[in-house]
Amino acid sequence: MSESLAACAGGIPLLGLVAWSGTGKTTLLEALLPRLAEHGWPAAVIKHAHHAFDIDQPGKDSHRLRQAGAAPMLVASGRRFALMMETPGRDEPDLPALVRQVSALRPALILVEGFKQWPLPKLELYRGERDEPLLAIDDPWVEAVALKPASAIAAARERVAPGVTLLDLDDPTAILAWILAWAERRTAV
Repeated sequence: MSESLAACAGGIPLLGLVAWSGTGKTTLLEALLPRLAEHGWPAAVIKHAHHAFDIDQPGKDSHRLRQAGAAPMLVASGRRFALMMETPGRDEPDLPALVRQVSALRPALILVEGFKQWPLPKLELYRGERDEPLLAIDDPWVEAVALKPASAIAAARERVAPGVTLLDLDDPTAILAWILAWAERRTAV
């Protein structure tokens, strides 16, 4: 992992989940998050969005204050809080800053969905349905690839670097086991 991301994470294991759009990153995370917590690894997630989005509602006080220039705007209740920050002039989010924000809350694990180009350890999800290239071929940060169909695993062995773990994308238990073992190794360092 790049020094800046490792430092930003403050010793918390940081794993990217990367894939082409529509592969099922969010669906897999939805299945894994409760199971990670059950195994003592409550995880924070940082998700990359490729489009403009807004979680605030026009007319609400927090939206009005953000529009008036509050930077950042934090709205909180006894049940949750949301931090909203305008980032004018940026083409992409500042991943180190986001990691620092999340690591301050001390999750056991930080999962980063998207951010394909960043130098951080990655688990790639791959379906190969639209002839997209396998990222692990050219990305030395990919440590494991979960493929579908399972029959693609044999063909992938010839295309990825030795040491890259190949998993069945339809076997969330095996993916969970790999993530748990990976996180344990990262905290043992």
